[in-house]
Amino acid sequence: MVKKFQNEFISLCNNQELEVNLNQIEVVKKLEQYYQENFQSYFSKLFSKKSSKKGFYLYGDVGVGKTMILNFFFDHLKEKKLRLHFNEFMLSFHDFVHEKKEKEENVINQFVKNLKLKSLLIYFDEFQVTNIVDAMILGKLFDQIFKEDIKIIVTSNTKISELYKDGLQRDQFKPFIQIMEQKSIECELKIEDDYRKSNNNQKQRYFYPLNQETNFKMNKFFRTITKDKKQSSKILNVKGRDFKIENFYDGVIRFNFNELCDKNLGAEDYLEIIKNCKFIVIDKVPQFSDNNSNQQQRFITLLDVIYDKNIPISVTANQNLDEFTSSKLLEKPFKRTISRLYELTSINLNQ
Repeated sequence: MVKKFQNEFISLCNNQELEVNLNQIEVVKKLEQYYQENFQSYFSKLFSKKSSKKGFYLYGDVGVGKTMILNFFFDHLKEKKLRLHFNEFMLSFHDFVHEKKEKEENVINQFVKNLKLKSLLIYFDEFQVTNIVDAMILGKLFDQIFKEDIKIIVTSNTKISELYKDGLQRDQFKPFIQIMEQKSIECELKIEDDYRKSNNNQKQRYFYPLNQETNFKMNKFFRTITKDKKQSSKILNVKGRDFKIENFYDGVIRFNFNELCDKNLGAEDYLEIIKNCKFIVIDKVPQFSDNNSNQQQRFITLLDVIYDKNIPISVTANQNLDEFTSSKLLEKPFKRTISRLYELTSINLNQ
Protein backbone atom coordinates (compact mmCIF):
# COMPACT_ATOMS: atom_id res chain seq x y z
CA MET A 1 0.00 0.00 0.00
CA VAL A 2 2.94 2.31 0.67
CA LYS A 3 4.07 3.81 -2.65
CA LYS A 4 0.79 2.80 -4.22
CA PHE A 5 -1.05 5.08 -1.77
CA GLN A 6 0.96 8.13 -2.90
CA ASN A 7 0.42 7.32 -6.55
CA GLU A 8 -3.32 6.84 -6.12
CA PHE A 9 -3.63 10.11 -4.22
CA ILE A 10 -1.89 11.93 -7.09
CA SER A 11 -4.28 10.22 -9.53
CA LEU A 12 -7.23 11.42 -7.41
CA CYS A 13 -5.97 15.01 -7.62
CA ASN A 14 -5.50 14.74 -11.37
CA ASN A 15 -8.95 13.22 -11.90
CA GLN A 16 -10.60 16.02 -9.90
CA GLU A 17 -8.45 18.66 -11.61
CA LEU A 18 -6.86 19.65 -8.31
CA GLU A 19 -3.31 20.89 -7.97
CA VAL A 20 -0.89 18.20 -6.79
CA ASN A 21 0.38 20.06 -3.74
CA LEU A 22 3.73 19.08 -2.23
CA ASN A 23 2.55 19.84 1.31
CA GLN A 24 -0.35 17.41 0.87
CA ILE A 25 2.01 14.77 -0.50
CA GLU A 26 4.19 15.16 2.63
CA VAL A 27 1.13 14.44 4.78
CA VAL A 28 0.38 11.38 2.64
CA LYS A 29 3.93 10.12 3.25
CA LYS A 30 3.48 10.51 7.01
CA LEU A 31 0.20 8.61 6.79
CA GLU A 32 2.03 5.79 5.01
CA GLN A 33 4.51 5.65 7.87
CA TYR A 34 1.64 5.67 10.37
CA TYR A 35 0.01 2.80 8.48
CA GLN A 36 3.22 0.75 8.48
CA GLU A 37 3.68 1.18 12.22
CA ASN A 38 0.11 0.29 13.13
CA PHE A 39 -1.28 -2.10 10.50
CA GLN A 40 1.58 -4.45 9.65
CA SER A 41 1.56 -8.22 9.57
CA TYR A 42 2.05 -10.07 12.86
CA PHE A 43 5.54 -11.12 11.79
CA SER A 44 6.54 -7.51 11.07
CA LYS A 45 5.14 -6.32 14.38
CA LEU A 46 7.57 -8.56 16.25
CA PHE A 47 10.32 -6.21 15.05
CA SER A 48 8.46 -2.91 15.28
CA LYS A 49 8.79 -0.36 18.05
CA LYS A 50 6.41 -0.87 20.94
CA SER A 51 6.10 2.89 21.26
CA SER A 52 4.44 3.39 17.85
CA LYS A 53 1.98 6.26 17.84
CA LYS A 54 -1.64 5.13 17.71
CA GLY A 55 -3.11 8.52 16.74
CA PHE A 56 -2.72 10.68 13.65
CA TYR A 57 -3.75 14.29 14.28
CA LEU A 58 -3.89 16.50 11.18
CA TYR A 59 -4.59 20.19 11.70
CA GLY A 60 -4.58 23.31 9.56
CA ASP A 61 -6.74 26.11 8.20
CA VAL A 62 -10.07 25.53 6.51
CA GLY A 63 -10.08 24.37 2.91
CA VAL A 64 -6.51 23.04 2.74
CA GLY A 65 -7.58 19.46 2.01
CA LYS A 66 -7.36 17.82 5.45
CA THR A 67 -10.65 15.98 5.06
CA MET A 68 -9.93 15.00 1.46
CA ILE A 69 -6.63 13.37 2.49
CA LEU A 70 -7.95 11.49 5.53
CA ASN A 71 -11.08 10.40 3.63
CA PHE A 72 -8.80 8.95 0.98
CA PHE A 73 -6.67 7.19 3.61
CA PHE A 74 -9.74 5.90 5.44
CA ASP A 75 -11.33 4.55 2.26
CA HIS A 76 -8.19 2.56 1.45
CA LEU A 77 -8.04 0.80 4.82
CA LYS A 78 -9.38 -2.73 4.86
CA GLU A 79 -9.30 -3.06 8.64
CA LYS A 80 -12.43 -2.66 10.79
CA LYS A 81 -13.09 1.07 10.94
CA LEU A 82 -15.64 3.73 11.88
CA ARG A 83 -16.05 7.31 10.69
CA LEU A 84 -17.90 9.27 13.37
CA HIS A 85 -18.93 12.83 14.02
CA PHE A 86 -17.35 13.68 17.37
CA ASN A 87 -20.63 14.98 18.82
CA GLU A 88 -22.34 11.76 17.76
CA PHE A 89 -19.59 9.70 19.38
CA MET A 90 -19.81 11.57 22.70
CA LEU A 91 -23.61 11.34 22.73
CA SER A 92 -23.34 7.57 22.33
CA PHE A 93 -20.91 7.49 25.26
CA HIS A 94 -23.15 9.59 27.52
CA ASP A 95 -26.14 7.39 26.60
CA PHE A 96 -24.09 4.31 27.49
CA VAL A 97 -23.14 5.82 30.87
CA HIS A 98 -26.78 6.70 31.58
CA GLU A 99 -27.90 3.18 30.70
CA LYS A 100 -25.27 1.32 32.76
CA LYS A 101 -25.30 3.52 35.88
CA GLU A 102 -22.04 2.10 37.18
CA LYS A 103 -18.75 3.56 38.40
CA GLU A 104 -17.10 5.85 35.85
CA GLU A 105 -14.01 3.67 35.41
CA ASN A 106 -16.04 0.48 34.83
CA VAL A 107 -18.33 2.20 32.34
CA ILE A 108 -15.40 3.60 30.34
CA ASN A 109 -13.78 0.15 30.16
CA GLN A 110 -17.04 -1.47 29.02
CA PHE A 111 -17.72 1.24 26.44
CA VAL A 112 -14.24 0.94 24.93
CA LYS A 113 -14.36 -2.88 24.85
CA ASN A 114 -17.67 -2.66 22.97
CA LEU A 115 -16.08 -0.11 20.66
CA LYS A 116 -13.20 -2.45 19.87
CA LEU A 117 -15.64 -5.14 18.73
CA LYS A 118 -16.83 -2.73 16.03
CA SER A 119 -13.59 -1.04 15.01
CA LEU A 120 -9.80 -1.04 15.15
CA LEU A 121 -9.68 2.55 13.88
CA ILE A 122 -11.92 5.58 14.43
CA TYR A 123 -11.89 8.67 12.24
CA PHE A 124 -13.06 12.01 13.68
CA ASP A 125 -13.32 14.76 11.06
CA GLU A 126 -13.12 18.40 12.29
CA PHE A 127 -12.51 17.54 15.92
CA GLN A 128 -13.31 20.28 18.41
CA VAL A 129 -14.32 20.35 22.08
CA THR A 130 -16.83 22.92 23.28
CA ASN A 131 -18.69 21.02 25.99
CA ILE A 132 -17.33 21.06 29.56
CA VAL A 133 -18.84 17.63 30.30
CA ASP A 134 -16.93 16.16 27.33
CA ALA A 135 -13.77 18.05 28.26
CA MET A 136 -13.70 16.54 31.75
CA ILE A 137 -14.03 12.92 30.60
CA LEU A 138 -11.94 12.82 27.41
CA GLY A 139 -8.60 12.14 29.10
CA LYS A 140 -9.77 8.92 30.75
CA LEU A 141 -11.78 7.87 27.70
CA PHE A 142 -8.98 8.27 25.15
CA ASP A 143 -6.41 6.78 27.52
CA GLN A 144 -8.48 3.60 27.59
CA ILE A 145 -9.04 3.71 23.83
CA PHE A 146 -5.28 3.76 23.22
CA LYS A 147 -4.70 1.03 25.86
CA GLU A 148 -7.10 -1.18 23.91
CA ASP A 149 -4.95 -0.51 20.82
CA ILE A 150 -7.72 1.31 18.95
CA LYS A 151 -6.24 3.75 16.44
CA ILE A 152 -7.56 7.31 16.09
CA ILE A 153 -7.22 9.62 13.08
CA VAL A 154 -8.37 13.23 13.41
CA THR A 155 -8.68 16.45 11.44
CA SER A 156 -8.93 19.76 13.26
CA ASN A 157 -8.39 23.48 12.73
CA THR A 158 -6.44 23.65 15.98
CA LYS A 159 -3.17 22.18 17.21
CA ILE A 160 -3.54 19.77 20.13
CA SER A 161 -2.14 22.17 22.73
CA GLU A 162 -4.78 24.81 21.85
CA LEU A 163 -7.86 22.59 21.98
CA TYR A 164 -10.62 23.86 24.31
CA LYS A 165 -8.63 27.08 24.70
CA ASP A 166 -10.24 29.48 27.22
CA GLY A 167 -12.81 26.78 28.06
CA LEU A 168 -14.29 26.41 31.54
CA GLN A 169 -12.16 24.38 33.98
CA ARG A 170 -9.55 23.76 31.27
CA ASP A 171 -7.17 22.25 33.85
CA GLN A 172 -9.36 19.15 33.83
CA PHE A 173 -8.86 18.92 30.05
CA LYS A 174 -5.06 18.92 30.20
CA PRO A 175 -4.72 15.14 30.76
CA PHE A 176 -6.38 14.65 27.37
CA ILE A 177 -3.95 17.08 25.73
CA GLN A 178 -0.99 15.21 27.26
CA ILE A 179 -2.30 11.83 26.11
CA MET A 180 -2.93 13.05 22.55
CA GLU A 181 0.51 14.68 22.31
CA GLN A 182 2.22 11.52 23.61
CA LYS A 183 0.24 9.04 21.54
CA SER A 184 -0.24 10.92 18.24
CA ILE A 185 1.69 11.96 15.17
CA GLU A 186 0.76 15.64 15.02
CA CYS A 187 0.98 17.13 11.56
CA GLU A 188 0.13 20.61 10.24
CA LEU A 189 -1.07 21.10 6.66
CA LYS A 190 -0.48 24.55 5.17
CA ILE A 191 -1.80 25.70 1.80
CA GLU A 192 -2.44 29.28 0.74
CA ASP A 193 -5.73 28.88 -1.15
CA ASP A 194 -8.99 27.33 -0.01
CA TYR A 195 -9.66 24.81 -2.79
CA ARG A 196 -13.37 24.82 -1.87
CA LYS A 197 -13.64 28.44 -3.03
CA SER A 198 -12.03 27.79 -6.41
CA ASN A 199 -13.69 28.73 -9.69
CA ASN A 200 -14.67 25.07 -10.16
CA ASN A 201 -16.76 25.19 -7.01
CA GLN A 202 -18.64 28.47 -7.08
CA LYS A 203 -21.71 28.82 -4.87
CA GLN A 204 -24.99 28.24 -6.68
CA ARG A 205 -27.59 27.86 -3.93
CA TYR A 206 -26.70 30.83 -1.75
CA PHE A 207 -29.14 33.75 -2.13
CA TYR A 208 -28.54 37.30 -0.88
CA PRO A 209 -29.42 40.02 0.09
CA LEU A 210 -32.77 39.60 1.86
CA ASN A 211 -35.20 41.41 -0.39
CA GLN A 212 -38.23 40.77 -2.59
CA GLU A 213 -36.17 39.64 -5.58
CA THR A 214 -34.13 37.17 -3.53
CA ASN A 215 -37.28 35.83 -1.89
CA PHE A 216 -38.81 35.29 -5.34
CA LYS A 217 -35.70 33.38 -6.54
CA MET A 218 -35.61 31.18 -3.44
CA ASN A 219 -39.34 30.40 -3.62
CA LYS A 220 -38.99 29.51 -7.29
CA PHE A 221 -36.03 27.26 -6.50
CA PHE A 222 -37.94 25.63 -3.63
CA ARG A 223 -40.96 24.95 -5.86
CA THR A 224 -38.63 23.24 -8.32
CA ILE A 225 -37.04 20.88 -5.77
CA THR A 226 -40.40 20.03 -4.14
CA LYS A 227 -42.30 19.45 -7.37
CA ASP A 228 -44.70 16.50 -7.02
CA LYS A 229 -43.83 16.23 -3.32
CA LYS A 230 -46.62 16.56 -0.78
CA GLN A 231 -46.23 18.98 2.13
CA SER A 232 -46.72 17.60 5.62
CA SER A 233 -45.56 18.24 9.17
CA LYS A 234 -43.36 15.85 11.09
CA ILE A 235 -42.76 15.53 14.83
CA LEU A 236 -39.43 14.18 16.01
CA ASN A 237 -38.81 13.03 19.57
CA VAL A 238 -35.32 13.40 21.05
CA LYS A 239 -35.05 12.07 24.60
CA GLY A 240 -38.57 13.10 25.47
CA ARG A 241 -38.42 16.47 23.69
CA ASP A 242 -40.66 17.08 20.69
CA PHE A 243 -39.42 19.03 17.68
CA LYS A 244 -41.91 19.86 14.97
CA ILE A 245 -40.92 20.25 11.32
CA GLU A 246 -43.60 22.37 9.67
CA ASN A 247 -42.37 22.34 6.06
CA PHE A 248 -41.60 18.70 5.30
CA TYR A 249 -41.72 17.59 1.65
CA ASP A 250 -40.66 13.94 1.52
CA GLY A 251 -37.17 14.66 2.87
CA VAL A 252 -36.87 18.21 1.56
CA ILE A 253 -37.16 20.53 4.57
CA ARG A 254 -37.34 24.31 4.89
CA PHE A 255 -36.48 26.15 8.11
CA ASN A 256 -36.13 29.69 9.29
CA PHE A 257 -32.74 30.16 11.00
CA ASN A 258 -34.44 30.91 14.33
CA GLU A 259 -36.30 27.58 14.29
CA LEU A 260 -32.96 25.76 14.35
CA CYS A 261 -30.58 28.06 16.19
CA ASP A 262 -32.61 30.31 18.48
CA LYS A 263 -33.96 27.39 20.49
CA ASN A 264 -32.27 25.17 23.06
CA LEU A 265 -31.13 22.57 20.51
CA GLY A 266 -27.86 20.69 20.33
CA ALA A 267 -25.99 18.10 18.30
CA GLU A 268 -28.33 15.23 19.21
CA ASP A 269 -31.34 17.23 17.96
CA TYR A 270 -29.57 18.15 14.72
CA LEU A 271 -28.51 14.54 14.16
CA GLU A 272 -32.13 13.40 14.48
CA ILE A 273 -33.32 16.12 12.09
CA ILE A 274 -30.66 15.20 9.53
CA LYS A 275 -31.72 11.53 9.60
CA ASN A 276 -34.97 12.67 8.01
CA CYS A 277 -33.38 14.97 5.40
CA LYS A 278 -32.34 14.78 1.78
CA PHE A 279 -32.11 18.54 1.29
CA ILE A 280 -32.38 21.52 3.68
CA VAL A 281 -33.26 25.15 3.06
CA ILE A 282 -32.26 27.62 5.80
CA ASP A 283 -33.76 31.10 5.50
CA LYS A 284 -32.56 34.40 6.98
CA VAL A 285 -29.15 33.49 8.42
CA PRO A 286 -28.12 36.65 10.34
CA GLN A 287 -24.84 38.41 10.91
CA PHE A 288 -23.08 37.21 14.06
CA SER A 289 -21.52 39.11 16.93
CA ASP A 290 -20.94 38.76 20.66
CA ASN A 291 -24.65 39.50 21.10
CA ASN A 292 -25.80 36.28 19.44
CA SER A 293 -22.83 33.97 20.01
CA ASN A 294 -25.07 31.18 21.39
CA GLN A 295 -27.02 31.11 18.13
CA GLN A 296 -23.74 31.19 16.21
CA GLN A 297 -22.39 28.20 18.16
CA ARG A 298 -25.55 26.24 17.34
CA PHE A 299 -25.21 27.20 13.67
CA ILE A 300 -21.59 25.96 13.66
CA THR A 301 -22.69 22.65 15.23
CA LEU A 302 -25.58 22.34 12.77
CA LEU A 303 -23.31 22.89 9.76
CA ASP A 304 -20.80 20.37 11.11
CA VAL A 305 -23.53 17.72 11.32
CA ILE A 306 -24.92 18.59 7.88
CA TYR A 307 -21.45 18.49 6.33
CA ASP A 308 -20.58 15.20 8.01
CA LYS A 309 -23.74 13.62 6.59
CA ASN A 310 -23.14 15.20 3.15
CA ILE A 311 -26.57 16.86 2.92
CA PRO A 312 -26.89 19.62 0.28
CA ILE A 313 -28.43 22.89 1.44
CA SER A 314 -29.67 26.23 0.21
CA VAL A 315 -29.40 29.43 2.24
CA THR A 316 -30.70 32.98 2.26
CA ALA A 317 -28.89 35.77 4.10
CA ASN A 318 -28.46 39.52 3.97
CA GLN A 319 -24.81 39.45 2.94
CA ASN A 320 -22.39 37.56 0.74
CA LEU A 321 -20.48 34.67 2.32
CA ASP A 322 -17.29 36.73 2.37
CA GLU A 323 -19.01 39.45 4.40
CA PHE A 324 -20.09 37.45 7.45
CA THR A 325 -18.94 38.72 10.84
CA SER A 326 -18.41 36.65 13.98
CA SER A 327 -18.33 36.79 17.75
CA LYS A 328 -14.76 37.06 19.03
CA LEU A 329 -14.61 33.63 20.69
CA LEU A 330 -15.92 31.79 17.62
CA GLU A 331 -13.89 33.47 14.88
CA LYS A 332 -11.67 30.44 14.24
CA PRO A 333 -14.30 27.67 14.06
CA PHE A 334 -16.59 30.00 12.08
CA LYS A 335 -14.00 30.19 9.27
CA ARG A 336 -14.58 26.46 8.83
CA THR A 337 -18.35 27.04 8.76
CA ILE A 338 -18.06 29.65 6.01
CA SER A 339 -15.83 27.39 3.96
CA ARG A 340 -18.34 24.56 4.37
CA LEU A 341 -21.17 26.85 3.33
CA TYR A 342 -19.32 27.42 0.05
CA GLU A 343 -19.16 23.69 -0.51
CA LEU A 344 -22.62 22.72 0.76
CA THR A 345 -24.34 25.34 -1.42
CA SER A 346 -22.28 24.43 -4.48
CA ILE A 347 -24.01 23.04 -7.53
CA ASN A 348 -21.37 20.29 -7.48
CA LEU A 349 -22.96 18.78 -4.36
CA ASN A 350 -25.91 17.16 -6.06
CA GLN A 351 -29.35 16.98 -4.55
